[in-house]
Amino acid sequence: MKVSINRLKKYIHFDEDTTTIADLLTQSGLEVEGVERYESIQGGLAGMVIGEVLTCEPHPNADRLRCTTVDIGTEVVPIVCGAPNVAKGQKVVVATVGATLYPEDGESFVIKKAKIRGEVSEGMICAGDELGLGHSHDGIMVLDTSLENGTSAKAYFDIEEGDVLEIGLTPNRADAASHLGVARDLKALLKRELHMPDISSFKVDNTSRPVKVEVESAQDCPRYAGLTISGLKIQESPAWLQNYLRALGLEPINNVVDITNFILHDLGQPLHAFDLDKVEGDTILVKKLPSETAFITLDEKERKLTGEELMICDPKGGLCIAGVFGGEDSGVSDQTTSIFLESAYFSPDVIRRGSLVHGLKTDASFRFERGTDPNMPLFALKAAALLIKEIAGGEISSEPIDLYPHPAADFEVAVKYANVDRLIGKHIPAETIKEILENLEIGLKNETEVGFTAIVKPYRVDVTREADIIEEILRIYGFENVLLSDTYQAGFLAEHPSKDGNKLQYRVSELLTGMGYHEIMTNSLTKPVYSAKAAHLKEEDNVEIYNKLSEDLGVMRQTLLFTGLEVLAHNINRRQKDLKFYEFGNTYFKEESGYREESHLSLFLTGAKSSESWLEPNKEVSFPDLYTIVERLFEKLNLQTPAVEIIHEAPYDYALRLMIGAKEVGTIGLLSAAVTQLAEVKQAVFYAELSWDIMTKKAKGLKQYEEISKFPEVRRDLSLVIDKEVSFDAVKKVASKAGGKLLNHIGVFDVYQGDKIDAGKKAYALSFYLQDNTKTLNDKMIDQTMNRLMQSFEKEIGALIRK
Repeated sequence: MKVSINRLKKYIHFDEDTTTIADLLTQSGLEVEGVERYESIQGGLAGMVIGEVLTCEPHPNADRLRCTTVDIGTEVVPIVCGAPNVAKGQKVVVATVGATLYPEDGESFVIKKAKIRGEVSEGMICAGDELGLGHSHDGIMVLDTSLENGTSAKAYFDIEEGDVLEIGLTPNRADAASHLGVARDLKALLKRELHMPDISSFKVDNTSRPVKVEVESAQDCPRYAGLTISGLKIQESPAWLQNYLRALGLEPINNVVDITNFILHDLGQPLHAFDLDKVEGDTILVKKLPSETAFITLDEKERKLTGEELMICDPKGGLCIAGVFGGEDSGVSDQTTSIFLESAYFSPDVIRRGSLVHGLKTDASFRFERGTDPNMPLFALKAAALLIKEIAGGEISSEPIDLYPHPAADFEVAVKYANVDRLIGKHIPAETIKEILENLEIGLKNETEVGFTAIVKPYRVDVTREADIIEEILRIYGFENVLLSDTYQAGFLAEHPSKDGNKLQYRVSELLTGMGYHEIMTNSLTKPVYSAKAAHLKEEDNVEIYNKLSEDLGVMRQTLLFTGLEVLAHNINRRQKDLKFYEFGNTYFKEESGYREESHLSLFLTGAKSSESWLEPNKEVSFPDLYTIVERLFEKLNLQTPAVEIIHEAPYDYALRLMIGAKEVGTIGLLSAAVTQLAEVKQAVFYAELSWDIMTKKAKGLKQYEEISKFPEVRRDLSLVIDKEVSFDAVKKVASKAGGKLLNHIGVFDVYQGDKIDAGKKAYALSFYLQDNTKTLNDKMIDQTMNRLMQSFEKEIGALIRK
């Protein structure tokens, strides 16, 4: 939301600079996110002065140029000018050397001392478009002024300039969505008097165009006010109004519409002007229209009403979606001579529904759906009517209508001084509290030594409880004035996670996507048939939905498996069979004590390993392809290498259970055909489901990379003959223990099972990489390490070392 410093000064006098005002507002809860400088003429005519042409002679080397001398106050300068209307004795605008021009058409440029066709030129006599004052380039601007030569051009053109605050308005501060609302806070912060616009001159000129208004639902429209203005003329707004709107980022339209926008941003009250001659029977009806009614809005789009929108109508049909957007036929145009001016208070709920259903977000709906001041419509209506008479002419041609059957009551909130001190953490004297609240226009009654009752006006929709009153006191008193005691400690505070789960998830997503996996997002609701037919799921653990949309979406999922298989089936049925998917999602379980929710990461791998190519034959994916990905995930999260346990249980044909200490992190394996066929997938699928909760809790943060060691790495190979039952994980555990700090990495580059070794045996060809980051390894150190490894393999896993 943008707020003009110049306009704020109309409400409250202050000499403080913009930075001080911005700091005060930010500290009080109206965060100033930025400050812009507005100038009605770009550049503010800096470096432009009033000059007088003393001489004007033809250029000796160019027919269309003139050589002039111009008195610019401090000196007389030569200027070469190409304008046909330049003449001796004229008062002109001169851009001096070093000034920057911002023409209406084209890029800005700096005036430099130059030679033009051999003649010195030290400045430029300007045309209107060169100053940013229109598009005319017929000749230079000739001024009718008695201002002295050298006077800044700003003094002649009366430039509007000033600072504009960009305020990040929080949803609860609907009262501050205007210059008046911000000024109210400044009143309390600066302890200054607030000056409201003067509407005492308002009077009804005649009653020649009365309008009948009927409101069907006072609940949707608690207050509706309006009046008619006849005999006005639609034209451009005066410069001050156009500058006000442009400073706030709005484009002027015409004098009447501009005034309604002015009042909206000034007082926070949206208004709407209807062309009175287009209102059937001079009758306004505030009601809802039937569902599927067609309505064309100002943007010339036809919209189907849902029956929930509040509409402003005449006997013929809809004129406007109340508080949101006007209709095509009822708006003000150049031919309008009479208007009905609407000022209302609508229920925030009904405006929010109308805005959301049609995707229309306007300045008016922004304020109405947060809650405007129910006591402002009549005041704003009179202020707007006076402005329209002043700028557009015309006469107020009806008595103001004000349908307000149930006036909004003030909020009454009981407050205890003890609670003020307790929540703020500091004793604030009662007199200071009273002064703050009175400056915030919050009244007090029933005052005692213990407390008081605060009387809050309805426009403060966010101040309805004792805690809200205390917050108001604190934000004006100043958070910076509540000092922390020297005895306060942070040791009692709850533990804060050192790891950012969202950042870890983002980095893992980057890794998986970079390795060719596609992220999927599936519904947390799934089919009850899966838990009924899958052996590894229990029906009694299902979290059932009471108001289910269908049987296929009847329970919350216990696993990411089946919703992911449905995505596989969808793609496979469309001839996309080579798939790599991952998903972050939640699973849900019913327990005796209530419900449990867990966060999981699933991986799916099926089809060919790579796209079909003449370079190499097709190869189906295998278990190691997926396991390698899981290893990379653990490495990325700086997790310790998981222990593995071979399992043969549902939903897998074969799989590994991954453990970190006593915690099961997840499983990875080949899904059984019985499980995949439940989702109508008929090809082999490798699947991993990992506990993302455990992984993020155990993660030591993202892997931190180190500088490459300047000392060389050494590789040594061994061939082991071991029992078939001995897993590579067992080999790694033995190697890690025996190899110590020097063992960087162990890998398998060949596996053999055949008639050249005993039955029940297999041979591993292993590579060992040794390195010391502090020195170069010598043969003695390498041999010692390799001997320890061989002895450990022979002793702990019964290996035969092939030499």
